[in-house]
Amino acid sequence: MTDQTQTNSNLASGMDALRITLDAVKRGEVGFALAIVIIIAVLIFPLPTFLLDVGLVISFAFSILILMVVLSIQKPLEFSSFPTILLVSTMLRLSLNLASTRLILGHGHEGSQAAGHVIATFGAFIMGGNFIIGVTVFGILMLVNFTVITKGSGRIAEVAARFTLDAMPGKQMAIDADLSAGLIDETEARRRRSELEQESQFFGSMDGASKFVRGDAVAGLAITFLNIIIGMIIGMAQKDMAFQAAAKSYTLLTVGDGLVSQIPSLIVSLAAGLMVSKSGGQGSTDKAVVGQLTYYPAALGLTAGLVFFFGLMPGMPKIPFFLMGAGLAAAAYYLPRLKLKAQEEAVEAEIAAQPPPPVVEEPISSALAIDLIRLELGYGLLALINTEVGHRLTDQIRGLRRQLAGDIGIILPSVRIQDNLQLPPNAYVIRIKEIEAGRGDLRPTMLLCMDPRGERITLPGESTTEPTFGLPAMWVEPVYREEALFKGYTVVDPPTVLTTHLTEIIRDNMAELLSYAETQKLLDELGKEHQKLVADVIPSQINIGGLQRVLQSLLAERISVRDLPTILEGVAEATAYTRNMTQISEHVRARLARQICDANTNDMGYIPLVTLSPDWEQAFAESIVGEGEDRQLSMAPSRLQQFISSVRQTYERFAMQGEAPVLLTTPGIRPFVRSIIERFRPATVVMSQSEIHPKAKIKTLGQI
Repeated sequence: MTDQTQTNSNLASGMDALRITLDAVKRGEVGFALAIVIIIAVLIFPLPTFLLDVGLVISFAFSILILMVVLSIQKPLEFSSFPTILLVSTMLRLSLNLASTRLILGHGHEGSQAAGHVIATFGAFIMGGNFIIGVTVFGILMLVNFTVITKGSGRIAEVAARFTLDAMPGKQMAIDADLSAGLIDETEARRRRSELEQESQFFGSMDGASKFVRGDAVAGLAITFLNIIIGMIIGMAQKDMAFQAAAKSYTLLTVGDGLVSQIPSLIVSLAAGLMVSKSGGQGSTDKAVVGQLTYYPAALGLTAGLVFFFGLMPGMPKIPFFLMGAGLAAAAYYLPRLKLKAQEEAVEAEIAAQPPPPVVEEPISSALAIDLIRLELGYGLLALINTEVGHRLTDQIRGLRRQLAGDIGIILPSVRIQDNLQLPPNAYVIRIKEIEAGRGDLRPTMLLCMDPRGERITLPGESTTEPTFGLPAMWVEPVYREEALFKGYTVVDPPTVLTTHLTEIIRDNMAELLSYAETQKLLDELGKEHQKLVADVIPSQINIGGLQRVLQSLLAERISVRDLPTILEGVAEATAYTRNMTQISEHVRARLARQICDANTNDMGYIPLVTLSPDWEQAFAESIVGEGEDRQLSMAPSRLQQFISSVRQTYERFAMQGEAPVLLTTPGIRPFVRSIIERFRPATVVMSQSEIHPKAKIKTLGQI
């Protein structure tokens, strides 16, 4: 009973040990060690031909796998275990070489299958029935591997290791500097140091591992030489073979064995060379090499031309040369376009991958901004902005600003145009400082027709009122333009109607549009010869705010302030005896007498005048109360109504005669008379006797 229990316990312990071993193998903990032990066992124990074939196939597959991994990695450190794998692959080939040598020397007299099917097939295929050809091909492969690939890769590895070790202190200092400057954090610095350490260890290991490849080539050459010599000695001395038979049999087996071992060795040597020569590049080998080789289309085109040229030489095979040239020419043509398309796709992908920009809220301060001049259009009038026929509205407004600058002497603020869906489709609104100053209704596809004589228009159309002056008008189709002009009608297009209305609105509100900043700008833009005048007047005699009030009083009566030096001279003279802004403005008007008279001279060359009767002159003079800035008109309402009726009757009578006379008063009461008249006849000009220039021609038409 005790023996049975002990047996069961031992069996359970054995099963547990086997299970632990299998788990370790699955996890790879002992798999690599087991593979090394098997390689060492092959060095010691003889190997049957079947297992030798399996081992040779594994060696082939292992070498090809190494080469493919080297071609696919982005940078050398991704395959940092390459030196160890290089040593293992070298030991695997040497162990298989030793196993095949046992079979060749021990059973070579039995025929070509003595060392397995793989060696026999390689030997027969390469030699082609002639062992001299096989030896020559094998020797060339050995020479290429030993003197070209192995030696070159060993030199590259040696130089790379030396320069990597020499550059380590500088790279360490650069990492410490970035960390001290705050460009990277401690985690990134630790990662970079670790990568730098791995890089130095890798290239140091590659320098030593390249010696494995070189030693493998030397050992393969020695094993091949010994197999041929000793094999022939054994065949002739011990197996009683003829020299020809022994040479053929042992040479076939030895060359086959050498090829089976040297081809994987050549592949691994090529992988090692690619690995160390790739140390300065980024990306997989195919992308790095092909991308850089085809980076210059001009080089491909020149190469294609030279290939075509050589193909035209007498005796050359034209088909391969022409095919190669056509391929290079096609690459030179299509590669730049493919690269451009790839770059565009990359940019689009990058833009698509970027997160949408955060929504930036409009600052609250923008809500405080006021549009000095704004034109709001119904959606039916938006075509006036983008029309390709005739003059666009924006072009006419641009011309309007230039015209007003020349006529009035100040630069008009920008006119903001925007659509307003709350308006009727064909309506527009003009706003001054966001307060409605005028509105109208247009027909974008029609023409506005007006009769200067005031008679009824005898054309088919839509009756309306001209928005600027309130005159009767009619919208007619463009086909009636010639007929309307023949009848003496005035014909204007919708943009001109709107621009005319905008011009009159701006002229009426020009005083409000002249700001403190605009006044300062007018002074700054005066010529250099007038800057001394500005310095003498501002601010010692009047400040900019006072000058602004003077200019506004002139603009309110549509007097141009373009002659700013004369205005400053008048201000300087007036401030010598008064600080009253009204009196200063009246004195400036007297200095501008020539300009004012010229603006009010009619086509006949004279100024039509209507004078105030002495009774009204005295009535106004007696109604002025207060002193200085407090002076104001205090007239009885009934008396004011009587004055207004008299003015209306007089001007209506002259209007029927086609006259628009100027009302002439004395300087003392002119501002007060103007303040009354502008409320019911804002277009009527009121001048004082001091504003009549001595050379101006005048004609008195009547009296109020």
